[in-house]
Amino acid sequence: MKSQGTLMLSRSEIAELLSLEECIAAVERVFQLYGEGETQPPGILGVHAHDGGFHIKAGLLELDRSFFAAKINANFPQNANRFGLPLIQGVILLADAQNGYPLAIMDSVEITIQRTGAATAVAAKCLARPDSKSILICGCGNQGRVTLQALAKFFSLEHVFAYDIDGDQARRFADELSIQLQIRVEQTSDLREAMKRSDVCVTCTPSTRFFLKQEYVRPGTFIAAVGADSETKQELEPELLARNKTVVDIVEQCASIGELHHAIACGLMTKEQVHAELGAVVAGTKPGRTSADEIIVFDSTGMALQDVIAAASVYTKAINNGVGRMLDLTL
Repeated sequence: MKSQGTLMLSRSEIAELLSLEECIAAVERVFQLYGEGETQPPGILGVHAHDGGFHIKAGLLELDRSFFAAKINANFPQNANRFGLPLIQGVILLADAQNGYPLAIMDSVEITIQRTGAATAVAAKCLARPDSKSILICGCGNQGRVTLQALAKFFSLEHVFAYDIDGDQARRFADELSIQLQIRVEQTSDLREAMKRSDVCVTCTPSTRFFLKQEYVRPGTFIAAVGADSETKQELEPELLARNKTVVDIVEQCASIGELHHAIACGLMTKEQVHAELGAVVAGTKPGRTSADEIIVFDSTGMALQDVIAAASVYTKAINNGVGRMLDLTL
């Protein structure tokens, strides 16, 4: 039987099709499946380029049907200043894993931002104190915005601190999110003081040198480190992982490109000292938070299975709603 074609989807179409609530539910489900051993291990490949790089993440899931997805993302931190382009650009190829047919080619940015924020929210649900009311967002771009929106669905927030090396961007972030979420969002340039007053901290920057130190963090804090998705990136002082409970998305991946990579390189940790992968916590095979005063770090490098389940959800809704454009790539 001849296939109906390959669906093309833009970022704006994906944003209309995928709600943050749906993405959070999908990401929580895929972490549970991974934690229960119901998935194949995902794969990753990184390629360096001048002033940036590319990474390819791929995985396969058995859902209502069998899906394979491969995401190619380019990450060039100087793009805005040099070319007026986004830091992250890329595409996702979604295929039928039973016969290999390319079902869809879609923009990757919206899915990457949403599924990353969703993973942080799922991790916070498992690892932060349930009564957390104050959050520090380090990095006030699109990822920081979506992450705060996701966290606001799980916690009764009263105060948010917005920190960015670009003070104007942090102020815009604070003004916009204060109105949108109806909570107090305050721009800050004092990272140490903001940490003392925060129950949760999320770092989502392209930093290549750590800026969050162990001495800044008070007992009971949950930290989600999102920015390090290559071995050259770093946001946390390695002691933060070595001296506290560390949970990762994928151990081997974090040991290669995450904050864990730097702690291992410094001789402060081994892979065996990681408390758990998040999937094991979600699945209930490993404990999450066990006391109110422990500091917990989540090293989030981005699991390909998050992309697969989000892309599959978008594709299914697009087909059902007649969204996108069909191409026959075999012609």
